[in-house]
Amino acid sequence: MNRSSNGCWTCRLRRKKCDEQRPVCNECLTLHISTCKYGDKPVWMDGGIKQEAMSEQIKNEVKQHAPYRRRGKQESAANLNNNVSISIAESEDQSAARSNIHDFSTPPSGPSDVTSPVDTKRVCKQILQLRPFGQSDSVLLVFYLERILPFLFPFYRPAPLHGGRAWILDLVISSPVFRQAILCQSSYFFALAHGTSTITDDRMWETLLEQTKDAFNMLRGSIRIIESYDKNEHILGSVRAMAAVMQLQRFEIAITCFDNCQAHLSAALTLFKKVVDVVGAASLASSSTTFQTILNLLGLPSWILPAQQAEVSSSEQAAFRFSTALLLFDDIIASTALQERPQLYDYHQSLLCQNDGIDIVPPINLETTMGCQNWVLKQIGEIAALDAWKKRCSAAGNLDVAELVHRAAAIKKTLEAHVSQFETYLVSVPEGSSLLDDMFAAEDHAGQARTIARQSWLVTRIWAHSAFLYLSVIVSGWQPANVDVRHHVSQVLELLTHQVSPPALLRTMAWPFCVVGCLTESAQKPRIREMIDLLRPASRFSTVRRGFDIIEKVWNDRAMGNAGEFATYFRSDTTLVLLV
Repeated sequence: MNRSSNGCWTCRLRRKKCDEQRPVCNECLTLHISTCKYGDKPVWMDGGIKQEAMSEQIKNEVKQHAPYRRRGKQESAANLNNNVSISIAESEDQSAARSNIHDFSTPPSGPSDVTSPVDTKRVCKQILQLRPFGQSDSVLLVFYLERILPFLFPFYRPAPLHGGRAWILDLVISSPVFRQAILCQSSYFFALAHGTSTITDDRMWETLLEQTKDAFNMLRGSIRIIESYDKNEHILGSVRAMAAVMQLQRFEIAITCFDNCQAHLSAALTLFKKVVDVVGAASLASSSTTFQTILNLLGLPSWILPAQQAEVSSSEQAAFRFSTALLLFDDIIASTALQERPQLYDYHQSLLCQNDGIDIVPPINLETTMGCQNWVLKQIGEIAALDAWKKRCSAAGNLDVAELVHRAAAIKKTLEAHVSQFETYLVSVPEGSSLLDDMFAAEDHAGQARTIARQSWLVTRIWAHSAFLYLSVIVSGWQPANVDVRHHVSQVLELLTHQVSPPALLRTMAWPFCVVGCLTESAQKPRIREMIDLLRPASRFSTVRRGFDIIEKVWNDRAMGNAGEFATYFRSDTTLVLLV
């Protein structure tokens, strides 16, 4: 329904049509809502925590007064809550329920009602009124936590004793924007789980599109409100919106829609910088301890067990750490396609590296999120920055090839030093080990940690070989017959063919798979096609298959002798193909 901008603020918050009756509109009067207000925007209409809290307060008020509206009698909110609790608890006992069910309906008309069966439909309705969202949403949420999240991020295994994935549940309950972004993904994969034929159902697609539209609208509204505040006023709202953007990014990529990749990435970068501005961009770029300062601003940790023996990060702290890892990763991969220096390049040293040589974990550990160690992706960012420099010099007509080779040699030397150190501590992956099976079957934390470490070492090796190949293409173009190129290609094919298990793990390496595939020789092409054929159903591996489309395009252009620059295959005038 069309809504007037002159309606009461309560109707605007509830997205209901207001009849603008004063001093209290009929909608609020009918529902006995006490917060009906006209005039200046109230302080709780901030697009963030206060607004969400008020929304929950109004929902509870409507639920609490439901019996009052049906009975037409004045009862206090406390008594109504008590009646609801008693009736639901006693509904399991039919005899007790029969004596209390009338608390939610009209008075009994006669003795026959006392012995009538329990009105199950009415009791279920009462129970549903107490839920923060519907049962279908609960099913989709659990499906996301148990199936989708481990599939999309098999390396993301936060320790349960430190909160685990509870932050996702908390944000789903408290943030409508984040909840809608999660439901989009879950609805899609839930349909896939029931068979690929379901995807052709127009009704299913209509539902997905409607959910996506709602998520976009809510997100735009939140960002618009956030932008109107001073930098210190809405840091929590920025973090929640950033988390929602990253979830929408993953959802659209899952359905092979890359049209909004650039827009989502730009929005997430803007929100990240808005959070960083609270402490100062220069401060975060120069010191790794500044990231902890930002986390401290996102709320105090929770404490579980007596005497504060177990500390758990707040939901916003966990969400910001996870979303920042995804954003750094996406920004680096996007830079390889855009021929630009990563937009978060200035923060790579402080966020991805150890502090001044001290043996500590860096603020952001991509290995625990994406499976690849930080040093590889940092060097890929360096290569992207080199490609951007080359592009600028070529456009200006002053490219110095000797300088290009010199800069590339420095990056290659750094990569080789890291690989040498990495190989020293490398533990081989046992043949036949299965990432997902091992992760779910492991009973002890130490065993689980060893399994994840072995698999991340494997993934890191593949990314490292791909980084060498990427550097080679930037400096020398497509040279599949080059000795070094052949070495790195054969190493990756060997790892992918004989050590990556299950084959589904390939979806976490879409970008390196594409780079290696583009440089394979004719005899190796069947191995690439065989890996693609193993990924069933195809709809669950959209990024890998889109990468294979790029590989085939490069093969055809190489055969015709007109292969273009590396980055041109990952973008068009309007679309960024983000292989994440």
